[in-house]
Formats: sequence, structure tokens, C-alpha cells
Amino acid sequence: MDISAQVLRDRLRGTLLAAAATPMTESGEVDLGVVSRYLAGLVEDGADGLAVLAHTGRGPYLSPDVRAAVIERAVALGVPVIVGVGGSPEPSGAADEARMAASLGADGVLVFPAEGDRLGGHEAIWRAAGIPMIAFDLYTRPCPADTMRDLLRHPGVAGIKTALLSDAMGCQRAITLAREAGRLAITGEDRMFGPSLLWGAEAALVGLAAASVSVTAEVMAAYRGSDLRAFDAASGRLDRLATATFTEPMEGYVQRMLWLAAAEGRIPESHAHDPYGPPLPEQERAAVARAGGYLAM
Repeated sequence: MDISAQVLRDRLRGTLLAAAATPMTESGEVDLGVVSRYLAGLVEDGADGLAVLAHTGRGPYLSPDVRAAVIERAVALGVPVIVGVGGSPEPSGAADEARMAASLGADGVLVFPAEGDRLGGHEAIWRAAGIPMIAFDLYTRPCPADTMRDLLRHPGVAGIKTALLSDAMGCQRAITLAREAGRLAITGEDRMFGPSLLWGAEAALVGLAAASVSVTAEVMAAYRGSDLRAFDAASGRLDRLATATFTEPMEGYVQRMLWLAAAEGRIPESHAHDPYGPPLPEQERAAVARAGGYLAM
């Protein structure tokens, strides 16, 4: 395991990374002032670090100039920053994005799962950028067990994030394999958050922390403590919020989290849009606001 991957693994252990959204208008325009205030607010409210341009941040859809500007604003906050790379049809896209992330001071990259040779893709990123990587077991493209073992032996891989949503056995497998390989087991399980910690996850990188950060941070804090009732209560609050935001159509969760961020005053209404997700009925917005405590039940 490369020393840089060891350093990232150890730095992230026990932390909550907010998988930040990218606030934008209905037409996809990004206001960097809004982005700066939004990212700073996530950190102020309990995020130990930031994952930008990942699945929640719609990284594959954004131009290199916008990507660079978002990374710069995240890095300026002085917390660990992980950048999502890959997911675009460009063959060299992930390697180019990783080089940019490294040059701008990011601490690591979260590698979108791709078709074909996943290990080869990680190796190409490692050769191009030499930046520590977090593998990604995502519900839209789960990682086969043998491939996962190979990835977790790569010297540049610091850990793996599991985001399988409802596959408890798959989540448990990823956590076990990561720990056996001496890598960091990172939960991205918004719908199995408390259980994934009990199964051995050592850090969190979740889209649920794109708003209402304190709800997720309270679960992490309670888990580190010794009060089982506090952990149960905090997990219950998180589960109620996740039930309203991480539901079918699942890709709509980004829009739901942006609605919640707007309800909290983190972003203006004009920038609470996800033009890349499925259309959602307006009545869902009220359900999300109620789950977040912004409308009476």
C-alpha cells in the first residue's frame, strides 16, 4: 500500500464526508458564490470533509472549468477533499480529472464504477495522477467480489465506499474485504447507515449529508459514544429523513436533497435544481420538507 494511500486512510478514519450537491439553475448554470457558501455551511454544520463532483454532485455532467472551480472552493476550506472522477464517455476522462484534482490540492479521488476493466481503470488513474483512490461499489453497477479483492490490493487504493442501498449482504461483504485488506471501509449507505456502522464501516461519505448535515453527524457521534439509546434515537431521525429522500425513483434523491438544502436556507431557490435527474411531482417537495422538519406533519 502506497504511503499516500495510508495517509488518506488514516486521515479519513472516523470522519463524515458530505457528498455535496452542486447547486445549479434549471438550465444547469453554476454560481460559484453559491457553491462557496453552500460548501462552507456543510463544514460549519458538522461535515469533517467534502466529497465534491461525485454522484450527488453530478460531476460527470460538468465542464472542466466548473469542475476546477468547485474543487478550488472546497480545498480552500482546509478540510479533507475527495473528488469524484470518471463516469463520462471519454476514455481518458477519469485520468484527466484525477490529474486536475491532484494539481488543485485534493486529497483523493472517488472512482466512478465503469464498464470493462475496473482494475485497469484504477491503474490508469494511478499512473496519470499518483493520487490516492477510493473505489466505489455503487448500486447502479455493483462490484463483483473477485474484482473488489483485486482493487483492494492496488497500492493506490485507500478504501472503498459502498452505496448499495438495500443489499445488506453486499454491503457487509465490502466492509469485510476492505478491513481484511487493511483499507478503509466507508459507508455510503443512506438507507442502511446505522447498520453499516455496526457491521464495521469506519467512515462515512453520504449524499444524505448534502443537507441536514447535523442529522448524519449526530449518528456518527452517538456511535463513537457509549449511549445505545442516543444511537438508536439518532439513527431513527436519519432513517426518517432517508425514507423521504432516498426512494424511487432513486436518481431523484439529488433533487430532493437540493430541495432540502433550499428549505434550510443553504442555497437560493433559483439554484435548487437537478437538470440531470428524473422529473419529480411537486407534492414530493412537501414530503421532503416535512421529513426535514420544515413543515408541520
